[in-house]
Amino acid sequence: MVSGAEPGAGHYAEFTANPAAFMLRAWRECGELAGFDLGGARNVLMVGPEAHEAVFRAPDDQLSAAEPYKYMVPVFGEGIQYGAPLPIERQQVKFLTHALRPEKMRGYAQVISREVEDYIADWGDEGERDFHDEFKELVLRTSTHCLMGSEFRTKLTDEFGVLFHDLEHAISPQAVVDAHSESEVFAKRDRARARLQDMLMDVVRERRRGGGDHPDMLQVFLEARYLDGTGLADELIPGMIVWIMFAGFHTSSNTAAWTAVEVARNPQCIPAITREIDAAYRPGGDLSTAALREMPALDAFIGETLRLHPPLVTLMRAVLRDFEYKGHVFPPGTTLVISPYVSHRLPEVFPDPERFDPTRPAPESVFASIAFGGGRRKCVGNAFALLQVQSIFCALLARYELEPVDPPESYVDIMPSLILRPSEPCLLRYRRRRS
Repeated sequence: MVSGAEPGAGHYAEFTANPAAFMLRAWRECGELAGFDLGGARNVLMVGPEAHEAVFRAPDDQLSAAEPYKYMVPVFGEGIQYGAPLPIERQQVKFLTHALRPEKMRGYAQVISREVEDYIADWGDEGERDFHDEFKELVLRTSTHCLMGSEFRTKLTDEFGVLFHDLEHAISPQAVVDAHSESEVFAKRDRARARLQDMLMDVVRERRRGGGDHPDMLQVFLEARYLDGTGLADELIPGMIVWIMFAGFHTSSNTAAWTAVEVARNPQCIPAITREIDAAYRPGGDLSTAALREMPALDAFIGETLRLHPPLVTLMRAVLRDFEYKGHVFPPGTTLVISPYVSHRLPEVFPDPERFDPTRPAPESVFASIAFGGGRRKCVGNAFALLQVQSIFCALLARYELEPVDPPESYVDIMPSLILRPSEPCLLRYRRRRS
């Protein structure tokens, strides 16, 4: 067990203050397996590729992903993902996968690149901006355009972003323990979710009336069919939209912000990236997924950003029947925790782990890099999230150089919710490229 437990509360206060810092301490103190107590609930942090593989390969009837994430049900809605029976949830995942087929992604890349071009068109030759705030706004535009279509995108107001902020703010360490406490944060979550339901149902009804063929995810959900031939109920479609928004929006905006910080802090890495961009992308033109595949330096840079700054700090599974690992038997009622933030800092897997190095070789095990999880439960929105970040930096670095406004070491990870982001303000200076 990790030291420092308080009577009755266990490690609750330290965990809720900063889960990433707490779990890093737990690993340093206890190693591969670290037990900790959240108000009487037994948790075990499991660290390293072997542990990840054991957990990710376990069947759902032994290790449940749904049980630890019940705090997401008020966000997505009853009947969606963890608020649905397992067979239904698995079919809903296939609906999302269908919406992210390669031919769909090709269209999304063009939409995103145009949105980015429009967004930075008035930035001028130089300036300073809070890149976390900028990318939240930008990714909201790109996500809603790809999800809901051009009609909804043209009607997008600030209210939509505020509502999603209220949902995100409720995804907190406190929600892991009790997502239904009498807290104003959770009350705002519920009001925001109800308002989003109304707004998105209006779009669903309008699309049903208008008909036609539309190259967006909303159309995929309208046409989706379960194995028994029944369609996805219209009132559940807003929940599907909120689900994929969370899978791609927060990952994209926070990863884009950290990528911008690392671009500014590591100028020696940028010439190789800009050469790739200049060879494949012309500012003002369309961006193809084929062009993105020809940018290994950019891909590696984003991958290293995700290693050091994974947006999801905890991945949890609830033990439903005895789970054995290396002679340890974890009984039902135990929650197993995997932390990308900790596991990406193992020196035996990632030498000199705190050093930002996009040229470092890939680890031998596919279960070592787990920014999006792994196995059958790997985040369904990972491809969409990466597409957004890649597209943003093609347009941005085709025009601008970035540098820190504040001392480089002052940009640090913070966790105002369960999602990791850069400290605020995330100020960077941009200047028109000289070549």
